[in-house]
Amino acid sequence: MSIKIQEALNSYWSYLEAERGLSPYTVRNYTSDLIGNRARGTEKGFFQFLQMKHINSLDEVDKPVIRDFISWLMAQGVVKSSIARKLSAVRSFYRYLVREEKVSRNPLEKASSPKLDRRLPSFLTVEETVRLLEAPDLSTPQGMRDRALLELLYAAGLRVSELENLNLEQLNLETDEIRVWGKGSKERMVLIGAPAAQALQNYLADSRPAFLGKKKMDAVFLNQYGGRLPARRIQKIMDKYARKAGIGKRVYPHILRHTFATHLLDGGADLRVVQELLGHAQLATTQVYTHVSQSQARKVYQSAHPMARKRENKVEDS
Repeated sequence: MSIKIQEALNSYWSYLEAERGLSPYTVRNYTSDLIGNRARGTEKGFFQFLQMKHINSLDEVDKPVIRDFISWLMAQGVVKSSIARKLSAVRSFYRYLVREEKVSRNPLEKASSPKLDRRLPSFLTVEETVRLLEAPDLSTPQGMRDRALLELLYAAGLRVSELENLNLEQLNLETDEIRVWGKGSKERMVLIGAPAAQALQNYLADSRPAFLGKKKMDAVFLNQYGGRLPARRIQKIMDKYARKAGIGKRVYPHILRHTFATHLLDGGADLRVVQELLGHAQLATTQVYTHVSQSQARKVYQSAHPMARKRENKVEDS
């Protein structure tokens, strides 16, 4: 990477953190699409592509270069959703550069991203959710901590970054409310039910002190050394309990957020209430869960309605 490109990237980092108020987790996601992530195999970052093409100036990037970048990603088997995300990161980067007069034009200003195949978000059934939540061993400090974080992810629909950065002063266990700062440092209040509140109280009283020792730490969830529990460790915790619970699908922190929204809508919750609880800026972002609920409703209808079953049997016999 040339010195000028590195300088532009450094100033962009500062802009994302200071002016746009994005969390370090979000900034890391933005920049990994630009510089690549060496920890995940073959490098597929935008700057790796520029280096491969011997492009040393950001002003040299034009629409043909962008088309070549897309073709390069597709040739490496990058899925459409990831390509769209990478192009969004490059587009945002160039908007900043144009604003700061570091380049004369944005090569992606009118460029369109690949058309995405519409996919419904994955979620757990109620039975799978119960098995996952009951998997930790409550006789150990670690099990009590893990039960509390799983309950909280499901009860409040938190993003993993919101759980990772959760501090004690954000909790109000008298009202079962938690103050959360989501994307763009937007504040919202989330609610938790009795099981999550009880699991959290048990963890704070009986388990967290064992992790904390003599240290001082505001983080709610701690690792074995008394430090803040990182997102990557939360993912490993979920992998462990998903296997223990015998759940035959990939389980990750965000699936509990999907599950939270889907179960609320299946239970009759108003869409705008779910939008508020999730912290979505646009209602359209929340509406994807109505499609999940409709899909689930169709399955229930086809398996439960007697005439639907008869029709299904006739089709099989024909």
